[in-house]
Amino acid sequence: MQDDGRRDPIRIVYPYAAGSSGDAAARLLAQGLTEVFGQAVVVENRIGANGTLAAQSVARAPADGYTLFWATTPQIAISPAMTTVPYDPVKDFTPISAVLTATWVLIVNSQMTAKTLAEFVDYARAHPNLVYAQGGVGSVGHLAMAMFLKRAGLEMPGVSYQGNAPALNDVIAGHVPTMFSVLGDAVPHIASGGIRPLAVSSDRRSPHIPEVPTIAESGYPGFRATSWNGLMAPAGTPEAIVYRIATEVARVAKEQKFVERLMSFGIEPVGSGPEELATMVAADIALWPAALRTAGVKGQ
Repeated sequence: MQDDGRRDPIRIVYPYAAGSSGDAAARLLAQGLTEVFGQAVVVENRIGANGTLAAQSVARAPADGYTLFWATTPQIAISPAMTTVPYDPVKDFTPISAVLTATWVLIVNSQMTAKTLAEFVDYARAHPNLVYAQGGVGSVGHLAMAMFLKRAGLEMPGVSYQGNAPALNDVIAGHVPTMFSVLGDAVPHIASGGIRPLAVSSDRRSPHIPEVPTIAESGYPGFRATSWNGLMAPAGTPEAIVYRIATEVARVAKEQKFVERLMSFGIEPVGSGPEELATMVAADIALWPAALRTAGVKGQ
C-alpha cells in the first residue's frame, strides 16, 4: 500500500462475529483492495463488548495504514454515549470512507401469528413473557427495539448475543420470537419463509422488500433507525495514506460486482471520502444520545 517495501498484510478489524452481511461486505472490500494494492488485505473478527474491544485495538495500533477499523454506528456514536469506552470516538480515529448504509427490519419467527405491526403489538400485550433478541447491548438493533417499545407502550426484556447473525439464527430457530435485524442479514431468510418482516426502520420502504411498510407509516410517525459501516484508521495516520485508501474504496464500491453483491445483501454501497464520513459521524454523535434518552437507556 505504501512505497516502503513492506508486504505485511493490511488488517481490517471487524467488530462482530463472522457470518453477517456486514462481515461479507468487509470481505468483499478486502478482496477488491487486495487486487488494487497487490498485497493481502484480510478481515479479522474481534468480538466483544459490542465492538468496543475491536475499536480499542485499532485506536492503539500504529498509525501506518496497516491496521484499519471496520467501524459501525454503535462503537462510534452509541456505546460512548452509554458508558465509558477505552477510546475517544473522534480523537482516536481518522475517518477514511463510509462503505455502506443499512436499514433495519422488525422480524418475527414465522410461527408467530402476527402478520402486521399492529398485530405484533397486540400479541406482545397479550403475552407479557415475550422476549426479543439483540446483537449486543447498545447495538442498533437493541436501541431500535427499545425506542419502538417505548413508542408502543410495551415492556419486553432483551436477550443479548455477540452480533446480529447469532441473534438472527435463534429467531429463525424459534428460540427467541422477534428482533430488529439489519435487513441485509434477514433478506435470504425472509425469502425462504423462515422469518416474517413486519416493518422497516427507514424513512422510506426498502426496494428489497417494497411490500413491507415502514414503522413510521404503520402508526409511529417520525420513527427512524438506520446505520452505516465505514473504514477508519488510527489517529495520526498520514493524510496521503488515508486518501489513497479512500480513493480505492470508492473505486471498489462502484464496481458492478461489488454493487450487485451488496444490493443482494439488502445493503447499499456508498464509498464516500473522509469528509463525508466525518459528517455522518458528527450527525450520529448528536443523534443517538438523544435517542438513548428517549428510549430510557441511561448512561453508566
